[in-house]
Amino acid sequence: MSGLKRRTILAGALGTLAAPAVHAQGKPYAGTTINAACFQTTYYEYLKNYLPQFEEKTGIKVNFNMQAFPVYNQRTDLELSTKGSALDVINVTFIYSGRWIGAGWVTNLDTFTKDGKYTPADWQPEDFVSGAQSAMQNAKGETFGFTWEAGAMILGAARYDQIEKAGLKMPTTFDELIKVCDAIHNKDNVAAFTADKLHHWNWIPYLMGMGGAVFKAPPDNLTPTLATPEAAGSAEWYANLLMKYGPDGILSYSDDQAMRSQMSGRANMRTQAITWMVPLAKHAESAVRDTVRYGLMPAGPTGNFPGSNSHGLGIPAGSKKKEAAWEFIKWALSKETIAMVVKNHGYPSVCRLSIINSPEFRNVLTLNGQDVASLYLEVLKLGGKTGYMKYRTVPVYPQVGDKINKAIERIATKQQAAPEALKQAQAEAIQDLQKAGIKVDS
Repeated sequence: MSGLKRRTILAGALGTLAAPAVHAQGKPYAGTTINAACFQTTYYEYLKNYLPQFEEKTGIKVNFNMQAFPVYNQRTDLELSTKGSALDVINVTFIYSGRWIGAGWVTNLDTFTKDGKYTPADWQPEDFVSGAQSAMQNAKGETFGFTWEAGAMILGAARYDQIEKAGLKMPTTFDELIKVCDAIHNKDNVAAFTADKLHHWNWIPYLMGMGGAVFKAPPDNLTPTLATPEAAGSAEWYANLLMKYGPDGILSYSDDQAMRSQMSGRANMRTQAITWMVPLAKHAESAVRDTVRYGLMPAGPTGNFPGSNSHGLGIPAGSKKKEAAWEFIKWALSKETIAMVVKNHGYPSVCRLSIINSPEFRNVLTLNGQDVASLYLEVLKLGGKTGYMKYRTVPVYPQVGDKINKAIERIATKQQAAPEALKQAQAEAIQDLQKAGIKVDS
């Protein structure tokens, strides 16, 4: 895969691990072909190397199709809504999981994991981190996907040496973050902070940390709560963080551009998913490999709410080959397969506790001498304790998120004051919700 695309991890490979030998055995699915689809991602680019191993073991041929993130979600949403049988394995996308699971468009995988005929006990579904798995479950706790990626938001300082030189440490609170930014901004032509333009992901931890929320009580009460003093105060604070301490053009930055601003040493701190932090220490082009340092997302007055999302593999309700599809998921997310991908490719966003706690994974996420694996696990556990990420898995969040993006842009460019911008976002979000038939409080 060329270039650095969304959710791309550019970690250094750790040598070659030979695929385990496949012993002769019965192949009840010999001659079966299944169709799988996902958005473009490195985990499946890596996994494709081992598909011949899976076919040799089971007799199942896999047609694995990857598309751009928005294209995949749009096409899969349409296919699922018709209960079609064109796909047998899909990525259950985080922001669509509530919609797809709630509508009954994906298969309850407990059917397979609780039956020894399909799943051996040592596969251990309970090995998947609860914070990552929560988006793959319904209100009854039934499971409709198993996670292969968790995006845990952490703080990365590309030029920690500047912070040390100022006599300070990694900020642990919002107030400390501003104090550090004031001390280091534009020293050696390095901006103190950087971010990308997906404010509906980046801003929310700051919103929650200041006592605000997107919805009143998701997923049961989806009344937006954007037109509040807490939200306005947080939005103004965040917009100021971007405009006062960010590099020129920050409002147009993509994930990749924000990452490269850190890798090149043009910008120092960023709060973002670990996927985009690993390259600062691992990528061959990084100019900050010897100065990068990591920490937890800073906490606000009302707590610490780092973003935590996850994506899983599931089976469409309309698939005619569910048993073969489960064989693929069982293999793709087995301890052995994940360990192989981690060992051979340095993949850092895994969701199995046994892998996260393994020496090999600790080695992969020892970045510039720092144990970042512990930070990663702490964020995943935080997300699972209180379920604060539920706001992002409701079916209408993509539409509401778009209104948030535009509101933050208007505030940052001073087109509107924060209260007015969020009042407008609130009204537009309510219109979208009502069009979708969702009841909101008057």
